[in-house]
Amino acid sequence: MKKSMLLIFMLSFLVAIMMTACSNNEEAAGDGTENSQSEGGDSNDSQGEGSKITDVSEITEFHQAPMFDELDLPAVTERLPNVPKLTNEMPEDVLDYEIGQYGGTLNTVTAQVDWDADFFVVNNEPLLNTPGILGEEITPNILEDFEMSDDQKEFTFYLREGLHWSDGEPVTMEDFRFAIEDVIFNEEITPIVPTWLKSAGDASKDPFEFEVIDDWTFKMTFSEPYGGFPMQLAITNWRGYADLLKPAHYLKEYHKEYADPDELQAMLDEEGYDEDQWVSLFGDYDITEREFNQPKSQGFPVLNPWMTKEISDTYYLFERNPYYFKVDAAGNQLPYIDEVRSNIVQDSEMIGLKVIAGEIDLSRENSALPKMPLYKENEEKGGYIAHTADMHLTPSDIFFNLTYEDDVWREVVQDKRFRQAVNHAINREEIIDSIYYGFAEPSTWVDSTFDVDKANQLLDEMGMERGSDGYRLGPDGKRFTVPFEIAPFAPDFQPLAELLVEYLGEVGIHATTKTLDQALWSERDAANQLQASIMWTHTVAWYMNDFGQARWGKLWNEWWNSNGEKGEEPPEDVKEFYQILNRVNVSTVDEALQAVEELKQNMNDNVWQFIHIENVKQPVVLNAELGNVTADAMAIGVNFSGEQWFYKK
Repeated sequence: MKKSMLLIFMLSFLVAIMMTACSNNEEAAGDGTENSQSEGGDSNDSQGEGSKITDVSEITEFHQAPMFDELDLPAVTERLPNVPKLTNEMPEDVLDYEIGQYGGTLNTVTAQVDWDADFFVVNNEPLLNTPGILGEEITPNILEDFEMSDDQKEFTFYLREGLHWSDGEPVTMEDFRFAIEDVIFNEEITPIVPTWLKSAGDASKDPFEFEVIDDWTFKMTFSEPYGGFPMQLAITNWRGYADLLKPAHYLKEYHKEYADPDELQAMLDEEGYDEDQWVSLFGDYDITEREFNQPKSQGFPVLNPWMTKEISDTYYLFERNPYYFKVDAAGNQLPYIDEVRSNIVQDSEMIGLKVIAGEIDLSRENSALPKMPLYKENEEKGGYIAHTADMHLTPSDIFFNLTYEDDVWREVVQDKRFRQAVNHAINREEIIDSIYYGFAEPSTWVDSTFDVDKANQLLDEMGMERGSDGYRLGPDGKRFTVPFEIAPFAPDFQPLAELLVEYLGEVGIHATTKTLDQALWSERDAANQLQASIMWTHTVAWYMNDFGQARWGKLWNEWWNSNGEKGEEPPEDVKEFYQILNRVNVSTVDEALQAVEELKQNMNDNVWQFIHIENVKQPVVLNAELGNVTADAMAIGVNFSGEQWFYKK
């Protein structure tokens, strides 16, 4: 982008933000309140003492959405658990909740036919909760309560009595027992128990022991301390409840141990499976939090705020769950919004057009900073508000695959001096200005000093002499090349790759860039065929245990997570990284945060990957009439209170 054009974009963006801020200040001064409801809004309750209730036992009456009034359903008090969940998805200092009103359809948009990230976040329900996805505290969610023993080995969980699946069937301890004993501990379905369900989160350790105490209580016991286990249930890997809790009454029909043999065979024949493929059939009908847009999700019993109603080639439609377990402080059963419509478009450009046309009520995942001036310009006409919020990740980390099969490549990139040299060759300030419009900061995960002389010195120390064309040679005497292969997962990847080719060239490293479609990129990544690329990692959301290790050391990562059964044994300095990472996984929140600081120092010392920027902002576009939304949380964190969003008009 030419500097003059960049300056115009940046100035228009900043002016638009300043005008919006002034407008918001005037509105606030005019009504004297924050997030006030529009006049004439038919709220279920007014603001006041009722909205300040923090204990569900103080609620004396419960109410349902008007759309249920004409349906043949049990009373709302019979559909709610004995102790409903009083929603607390966002910290109190981030969002001052309002009592909302029922009705409306929330429109999201996606360019993928089988995935809508924004709807996934809005709809997902974990067993436990960490408000604002900050990882600073753990609170109950689907589970009414939990306890951890002093030695951090034994966890006692309490189910909400009276909780129901969306089809009206009660949730019982059998649903936990079935999910654990008949799925997780069934070697046909789960040949290897996931590492996070093993003691200390260690692949080499034994899995947990499961014990039913009574109709509403169960225990999970590990042989070693695992203080980080509650965090695994609350947010890690964006995990929902489906690993440990499944609708047994529905899924037993597809499970060999429970299904009628003749009926099971008939279903296998109908679905085109061989006689011994019952596990595949079971997997088709065992819908997880990431599969709501699959045809077989229709009719599947869930605990989420919305359930699948209709799927077509152009949209997915999700309707309110009549048995949802959360309420607001006035006793209104959530969610407020009746339906969510996930609209499918052909590409990301179509997403932008729909957003500025006002056809989309929520767009976060597919919003991009380069489009922010356009979003701001069309706010009033489109009836939305566009703001920026902190990202939960570093959005464009650069990685070299240290376990790629080529020996020359390995010898060069596994030398720490090469990685340090590349790190010093990256001009962060230019990247921040030209790609992120100033809405980012140089990383503190690695030394972000831009120092071309230092980079050249390190490369010279390695013996990487320059050839006749000015480019540095590898140990085989041939020109060494860094081939960046990227996919258009995000709009900042391509311009960043082009800058990287320029930066590396300045220190004599030949680099190229090539764009692959997303499917091919993913295939090459899975097959360990990418040498260099760009992808986000969850460095901000530390509990995700994602610091790029699956890409900068794929074979080492496989070895570590399989207890040496797969992949390739890593060197000692990489093992040290994993040992610290394991402490992050197994520790309580305070202990984990200390280990993260050690992990950060390890990354700085070794530059395993290039976390070149941080504190990056992400645009969030929301319908201007949506209540209970905030600009003070992480961008993705806003979505986690979606069940309490409401339309003010």
